[in-house]
Amino acid sequence: MLEDDFTSMVFSYIEFTNIMCTSLDKDFADFEYCYLKSVNRSFKYMSLRLKLYKVPLTNITIQYQVLKKANGYKPFMYNITFDVCKFLKSPNHPVTKIFYSLFRNRSNVNHTCPYNHDFIVDKLDSAVLNEKTSRLPIPDGDYAVYITCFAYNIKRISVKVYIKVFYKNVP
Repeated sequence: MLEDDFTSMVFSYIEFTNIMCTSLDKDFADFEYCYLKSVNRSFKYMSLRLKLYKVPLTNITIQYQVLKKANGYKPFMYNITFDVCKFLKSPNHPVTKIFYSLFRNRSNVNHTCPYNHDFIVDKLDSAVLNEKTSRLPIPDGDYAVYITCFAYNIKRISVKVYIKVFYKNVP
């Protein structure tokens, strides 16, 4: 009887629902593209390319927040600010390491500073996210990840990624 109870497991699944990219200083950087592409009903991916106009870039700070939809988007778990150059030299923050692992292999953000080229995230799909997060206890619902990038302590860009988390039984 116990074997039958464990023949299927419940896993969380993530699906992209929207992405919004905004340059706050178009003389410094601007998005060449930023989109979510739906290949079919169950497969979506996001891609973006940020053109940098003032390189090399040696001072980058990122703030990211995770929000959950409940009468608007409200803070959920994380609101973290970190120095990108220091983190890439020595990735020692556990939560930021998880977030970075979600897109590292689909981007060119894979070396320490200085950055003297565009930032690219290419075809980051929900399968990559699900592989890394399916066993995490994330409540189902609609979420947003707000990312704000600062260069030389000036707010330069904003990226908002919207996702839906739901559960499925897997045999």
